[in-house]
Amino acid sequence: MSDGAFMAAVEQVLQVYPDLSKLQAAVVAADEMDIAHDGRIFARIFGVAHALVLRQANALDEAGALLRITKREPRTMRTHYVVSL
Repeated sequence: MSDGAFMAAVEQVLQVYPDLSKLQAAVVAADEMDIAHDGRIFARIFGVAHALVLRQANALDEAGALLRITKREPRTMRTHYVVSL
């Protein structure tokens, strides 16, 4: 996967869901493209603070539309999620 293909996927998510932040759209796109299915992996791959990814995943989960948190690991704060478009 190229950077351009990923950014195109993020833009496509933003076109369909314009109220999302770019980071939220990136989380959705990464899950859909089988790049990352949990916050820690996403943070490591994209060089984003894990706390920021968790905040965005939680916000999406609370909104109840695009992302559902499936598992939380309290010790590591790893949060697994699945996108349901």
